[in-house]
Amino acid sequence: MNPRKVLRHTLVSEGTTDANLVPIIEWTLKEKAGVSLAQGTHAEFWRLPNPPGGLSEKITKALVAFPCDVLFVHRDADTAGREDRLREIHTAFIKARASGVECPVVALIPVRMLEAWLCLDESAIRKAAGNPNGDQPLSLPDAKRIEQRPDPKSDLHWALRAASGLRGRRLKKFDTAQAFWRIVDYIEDFSPLRQLPSYQAFEATVRRMGENQWQPGFYG
Repeated sequence: MNPRKVLRHTLVSEGTTDANLVPIIEWTLKEKAGVSLAQGTHAEFWRLPNPPGGLSEKITKALVAFPCDVLFVHRDADTAGREDRLREIHTAFIKARASGVECPVVALIPVRMLEAWLCLDESAIRKAAGNPNGDQPLSLPDAKRIEQRPDPKSDLHWALRAASGLRGRRLKKFDTAQAFWRIVDYIEDFSPLRQLPSYQAFEATVRRMGENQWQPGFYG
């Protein structure tokens, strides 16, 4: 592997909250691809005067509007399954490459959604909820079953509300959306994600990209 001291990367994702994947990507690049400094950007297409439509157009547009050394493309597996999502991203990459895309493109596919990956750090959830020393039961799913949960987003928001320790009117005013954005700020070590098959696959993909000397192509 030829380590990169500085690596610029851009994330193409499904929604605005997926920007929380950027710290996870950066941690993985340092751990598995020998990157000293990862500089990530979330492709916020809504800021552009003419936002792209399909996934291939998003890939092409991202490299123009948010230049980078590596492009990460996020899609939740959901009911479609990982293999279908891989094919979807690969097809979009092939189409984008025909228009001149020359960049490593890496698939990032949680089984359900980003929230499943953030349910593993109880301490970060308590801190994000503003009650780091609380001892309220959070009823977080076991790591071995989290990716089989039907709605990890609800699990996480329920845990944040419980972690806040608030009651009555104060609980009604508690902003779980804002608390959600704070969770990754309190996580320095994402190694617990290695319990999840979806993250194991992503980590292996990042490692392979580094071993391939950052050559342009699709890494899935």
